[in-house]
Amino acid sequence: MTTGSRHVLKTGSGHALNWTSILVAIPVGFAATLVTLGFRLVIELINSLLFGSKQDVTQAIAVYPAYLWPLIVGVGGLLAGFFLRYATAIEKKETVRTDYLEVINARLDAVPTKTSLFRALSSIASIGSGASIGKEGPMVQLSALAGSLMGRFCFPRLALRNSDIVAMAAAAGLSSVYHAPLASAIFVAEIAFGISALQRLIPLIISSGVAVLTLWTLGYRSAIYPFSHAQFDLTPGNMLLTVVVGLLAGLVGGGMIWLIQQSRQRFSRVASLPLRLGLGGLIVGAMAIATPAILGNGYEVIVAIMAGGFMIKGLVILLVLKMLATAISVGSNAVGGLFTPSLLTGAVLGVLVAMLARLAGFPVSDPVIFAAVGMGAVLASVSQAPLMAMLMVLEMTLNSSLLFPTMIACVLATMTAYRLQVTSTYPVVKNHFSRSDAKFDFDNGIISQFIVSGAALKPEDPVGKALAVSTLKRERFVYVINDSGQFMGAVSIHDISHKVLDKEITLESPVSCVVDASFPTVYENQTITQGWEAFARVTLERLPVLNNPQERKYLGALTKTSLIQKAEAFL
Repeated sequence: MTTGSRHVLKTGSGHALNWTSILVAIPVGFAATLVTLGFRLVIELINSLLFGSKQDVTQAIAVYPAYLWPLIVGVGGLLAGFFLRYATAIEKKETVRTDYLEVINARLDAVPTKTSLFRALSSIASIGSGASIGKEGPMVQLSALAGSLMGRFCFPRLALRNSDIVAMAAAAGLSSVYHAPLASAIFVAEIAFGISALQRLIPLIISSGVAVLTLWTLGYRSAIYPFSHAQFDLTPGNMLLTVVVGLLAGLVGGGMIWLIQQSRQRFSRVASLPLRLGLGGLIVGAMAIATPAILGNGYEVIVAIMAGGFMIKGLVILLVLKMLATAISVGSNAVGGLFTPSLLTGAVLGVLVAMLARLAGFPVSDPVIFAAVGMGAVLASVSQAPLMAMLMVLEMTLNSSLLFPTMIACVLATMTAYRLQVTSTYPVVKNHFSRSDAKFDFDNGIISQFIVSGAALKPEDPVGKALAVSTLKRERFVYVINDSGQFMGAVSIHDISHKVLDKEITLESPVSCVVDASFPTVYENQTITQGWEAFARVTLERLPVLNNPQERKYLGALTKTSLIQKAEAFL
C-alpha cells in the first residue's frame, strides 16, 4: 500500500476551530476578491475592444448590424470551444477534474492550475462575445485556484488542509460576485461540505415562517427593536471598533457563563428550592436599588439604549449589575432564558465601548449603532451559535446595514469564547463541538499515534517458532524482518499448517519459504483515515506499520480496534 497523495498537515491545535483558519481566511478572501475583479476587468476590456463600449453586451452589441450578431456570438463560441477542448484533453490525459468542489471534498490535493486557466479562457471567450451564461462559475473557480495556490505555496506548514483554504476562497469568490457573504458561506457549507443539518433546516424555516406570518396577520408587524433609522458606515474606524466589540463580547460572554457556574455552586448549598429562589430574588431586588434597569429580561432597557438614553457611568453600572443579577437569578434555578439578558448585556457593551472610544478622540459616527453589534456578539458568545445570533439581530432590527459588522463581531466573539473553552449554556452545543473536534482529530491524526509493538521473526527462523508466536499472540499472521529491520512480508499460520500436514515443509523449515512479500502495509506518516481505508480493503485485524515506502523499516502494528475506538467519539 502506498502513502497516497493526500497532503495533510500536523495540527498544533486539538480543535477543529482555531485562530489559524481565521487569520488565513483574511488574505485568502482578499486574493479571491482581486481575482474576481480581474476577471471583470478582462471582460470589460474585451467589450471595449470588440464593441468600443464598457456597456453590458446586451446594449453594446447594438453597435453592429443585427445580421452580424450571430457571427459574433458564434465566433466567440468557436474560440471558447478550442480552449475547452484543450482543457478537457489535459483532464483526460492526467485523469484530473477541475471542479473546485472536488478539492473541497478532499478528493483532490489541489485545484488544477492549467485546466482551470484554460477553462477560464473558454468562459471569457463565451461571455465576452455575448453567450447566455453567468460569470460566477469561472470567477469562483479562479478564486478557488488562487486559494489552492496560496495553500500550497504561502501556507504549507500551517495546520490547515488545502481543501479548507480552497473552500475559503470559493466562498470569498462567490461573495464578491453577489455581495452576499453570509449566503456564500452557507452555500459552500451546504453544497461543498454536504452538511446534513442544513437539509434539516428547511422544515424549521417553514414552521418559523408560518409563525411570523401568523403574527403579521394578527397585526404584530413591527420589528422587535426598531432600529432601521441608523446606518452602519463601513469606515476603517467603525470596523476596528467592531473587532474590539467582538473580542470583548467573547470575554464578557465567557464571564457571564463563569458567573452563572459560580452562582450555581453557591446556591446548591441551599437544599430548599423555594428558599433558594427566594434568596436569589432577594439579592437581585437589593441590587435593583442601584438601578431598576437590571430587572426583567431587559427589552425596554435595550430600546432606551438604542434611543441614546444612557450615559457612560450608567452603562458601566448597568453592565456589571446586569451580569451579576443574571448569574444570581439563573444560579438560583429561576426558570427562564438567557437570550434577552445576553442581548441587553451586548447592547450595553457595544454602546459603552463606542462612547469610550469617542471620548478618547476615536472617530465614531454613531455610538448607538454598536448596541446592535454588541447584542449579536454577546449572544453568539453565550450560545456559541454565531449564525443564529447574526441573523437574529438582522431580523429583530430590520437593518440590513448591520449584517456585515454583526457577522464579524459574532465570529470573533464565538472564537474567543471557544478558544477560552467556555462551556455553552446549551449542553447539546458542547456535544456538537466534542464530536466535531473528535472528527477533526480523526481526519488529521496520523498512524504513528496508534502504533503498538508486535513480534517479528527473521527469515531464517523455523516455521515452528512462527506457530508458537501465533499461539502466544493469537494472531493469524506473523511478520518477517531482516537483520536491518526491513519488512520482508508475513507468514500465514493457516498456510504453514497446511504445508506441514501435506509434508511440503517441516517445523524446522525457514519462514522465508512461506513468506508473503506482497502483504498489505501502512506507513507511519499516513492519516488515520487512510489507515481506515486500508482496513476496508482487507479482512485483517492488524496491519504492519513501516516508516516509509523506500526504507520499509518495521515499526510495529496498527490495530483495527484502535481506529474503531477513535471513531467512536464522533459516530
